[in-house]
Amino acid sequence: MRTATTCLLAALLLPGAALAQVHEHTLDNGLKVIVKEDHRAPVVVSQVWYKVGASYEHVGITGVSHVLEHMMFKGTKAHPPGEFSRIIAEHGGQENAFTGRDFTGYYQQLEASRLPISFELEADRMRNLLLLPEEFKKEVQVVMEERRLRTEDRPPALTYEQFNAAAFDVSPYANPVIGWMTDLQSLTVTDLQAWYAKWYAPNNATLVVVGDVDAKEVFALAEKYYGKLRPSELTAVKPRQEPPQRGERRLTVKLPAEVPFLVMGYKVPVLKSADEPWKAYALEVLAGVLDGGASARLARDLVRGSQVATSAGAGYDLYARDDSLLSLQGTPAHGRTVPQLEQALREQVAKLREERVSADELARIKAQVTAAKVYEKDSVFYQAMQIGTLETVGLDHRVADEYVARIAAVTPEQVQAVAREYLTDQRLTVAVLDPLPLDGKARPAPTPEGAPYAH
Repeated sequence: MRTATTCLLAALLLPGAALAQVHEHTLDNGLKVIVKEDHRAPVVVSQVWYKVGASYEHVGITGVSHVLEHMMFKGTKAHPPGEFSRIIAEHGGQENAFTGRDFTGYYQQLEASRLPISFELEADRMRNLLLLPEEFKKEVQVVMEERRLRTEDRPPALTYEQFNAAAFDVSPYANPVIGWMTDLQSLTVTDLQAWYAKWYAPNNATLVVVGDVDAKEVFALAEKYYGKLRPSELTAVKPRQEPPQRGERRLTVKLPAEVPFLVMGYKVPVLKSADEPWKAYALEVLAGVLDGGASARLARDLVRGSQVATSAGAGYDLYARDDSLLSLQGTPAHGRTVPQLEQALREQVAKLREERVSADELARIKAQVTAAKVYEKDSVFYQAMQIGTLETVGLDHRVADEYVARIAAVTPEQVQAVAREYLTDQRLTVAVLDPLPLDGKARPAPTPEGAPYAH
C-alpha cells in the first residue's frame, strides 16, 4: 500500500512534474551564479544573497546588517536615492530585501525580458553605494521605530527576544536580527561603511535567477554586469560554538499585556551541524508531529482536546548556519494557567520520548511536511529562496532535491531517538510572559525572533 508521502514523491518524479535542471557558474571575481529555468510563465526572479546577517555581528554593532539593508536603497552615483525602486516599478516589477540571522538578500521580480535592468541596478549597488550621512541619520531612526513597533510594543515578541538571549551563551543567535536598541542608538555611518566594504562583494555573494530564461544567456549577462566588480579580501569567520548547557534555564518577563505567553526551547542541531543527517530530518518530522496542521498533536490535544491553550505551536529551522532551537510556545486558555500549559507541553514531549509514533500518524505528518515544501515549488520566488538559503548557510543547493526522500525515510524509531537525545531538561530554556496591567492599547501579534526582517 502506498502512503501519501510515497505518492507525493512519485508525483515529483513524473515527467510533467520533474524539477527543472539547475545550472551554475562562478565568475572570475568569485560571484556564484545559479540559474533554474522555469518556463511556465514569462517572469523571472533575480535574487542576490550575501553571506552576512545578524549571526555575523558582535555586541556593539548588532543591527548593522539590517540598517545596511535599508541603506542599499539610498543611492549610488549612477542612481540617486529612490531611483532604484522607481526604475523597477516603471518596468512593472516588484523589489524588496530581507535580513535574517545568516544572510541578507535583495530581489526583483520582472517580466523575463527585463532581467538586464535588475542586473544593472543590483551590480551597481553591490560596490558603489554612497552611504550618505544624512540618509543614514534618517534611516537608522526608521529602524529604531521598526524595532519599537515589531518588538518593544509586542509583549510576545519581546519575550521571544529575551528567551533567545537567555538560551544562548556564546552563539550569535542570542542577538536579535534588528539589533539591540542601545547598539542602534550608537551605530555610525562609519560602522556601515566598514561592514559594506567587507561583506558586499562578488566573492561573498550568490546570484540566483529562476524563471523563463536561458541559463547561458543569464551567465553572459552576469559576466557583463557583475564580472567587472572587484572582490573583497575575506577572512574566515571565527567559530562561536555554543558550550554545552548544564541545566534548565528559566526567566520571567513582566510587561503590560493582555494575556500570558509561554515559550520553551531545546538546543538541537541543524542539518549542517548534525553528526548524522537523518537526525535533522527526524527533528523536522518531530516538529510536524507536534504542529503539522489541524490534526497534529498540539492542536488536537491542547487546543481542541483538553482546551488548556487557545493557541499552541512548535518550530524548527532545518536550514540554519549553527545549532538552533526546537521551540514550543502557546497561550493558556481563559481560566487556565501558564504552569498548566507548560505541564501539558512537557507531557507531549514525554510521550515522544516514551512512545513511538504510530505508522499511520507518521505517514500523515510526513505527507503534510512534504507537501508544504513541494507546493513552494509552484512559485519561482520560493524556488529561488530555497536555493539562496541553502547556498548561503553553507549547504549545497542540491540538498533541496533530497528533501522528499529524506523525510519519507524517517522512521518512528528515529523520531523517538532524537526526542530522547535532544528533548531533555538539560537542553531546555523556558520563558514566561507575566502580564502587567495594560495601558488600554491593543497589542499586535508576535513576530518570532529569527524570522527575516523585510525592508
